[in-house]
Amino acid sequence: MLQSLSARTRLLVVAPHPDDETLATGRLIQHVLAAGGTAHVLLLSDGDNNPWPQRWLERRVFIRGTDRLRWATRRRDEFRAAMRCLGLTGEACTALGWADQGLTRRVQQQLPASLAALRAVLDTFEPTVLAMPALQDRHPDHSAAHVLLRLAMQGRGTPPDVWLYQVHGPPLGGDDAFVLPADDAMQARKRAALACHASQLALSAGRMARLAERPERYLPLRPAIARSLLPWQPPRLSWPWLTLTVADAAGAGAWPWSRAPWVRAGQGYALAVPASDAGDPRFAKLQARLPSPWIFDHWGWCELAH
Repeated sequence: MLQSLSARTRLLVVAPHPDDETLATGRLIQHVLAAGGTAHVLLLSDGDNNPWPQRWLERRVFIRGTDRLRWATRRRDEFRAAMRCLGLTGEACTALGWADQGLTRRVQQQLPASLAALRAVLDTFEPTVLAMPALQDRHPDHSAAHVLLRLAMQGRGTPPDVWLYQVHGPPLGGDDAFVLPADDAMQARKRAALACHASQLALSAGRMARLAERPERYLPLRPAIARSLLPWQPPRLSWPWLTLTVADAAGAGAWPWSRAPWVRAGQGYALAVPASDAGDPRFAKLQARLPSPWIFDHWGWCELAH
């Protein structure tokens, strides 16, 4: 895939939080710039809902609204510094300022406005390559970003080449997955960019360094072998605390699992809601409503048959 990069390449990187642009695409951005192409980063949130590093660095227990705003400013400044290390200017970024850990709620409650915002960026930048999170990424913001981008691209002209990346979870598999090479100078710039995200290194320096040193592995988006049955069979005792979300380009709905529009189908469950249009992508997510310090998905999203 490296040979496909040229002066005509227009790379759009979708980063749910500050630091994703470095961890997932720090080398890719450099490859595009070295080829004479253009790169732009779409930053969905400022990563302000990350209280433990803030408590540690600011020596506080309670995080108020004003504290989160200050943390968002700090993380946005770190992001800008990291972009400079990777060779990008401040103009090479569009920041939407969406709620950190709130992208699933955007799918459920603000889908039309969210898709309009994403389409505006796609129309303005006109990417030839789009690097974005994989659906199976275990962070709910990353997987929801995938859903939002897939729906925003639906029905639009010639789509860009989509390269999926995964930050949280095992390396992406598949026969067509590929790894970008990197020389010592390129990796040194990526390490320098990571160092700019000092707030995230305060409590997780080792983990972040390991993520940054991993090969940048991408999986081209291909037509999915979408499932007709929901992949989950939650225990009946858990039903009162579960929510099922279904989203396609026509809209989204969210229901308590016990009142969701599913029907029994053999040993599993199938949706009783017709798809909006044959050929459109359609996604479903099962999640628990119980508060938990663990932010990663247990069930997550799946893509459904049309």
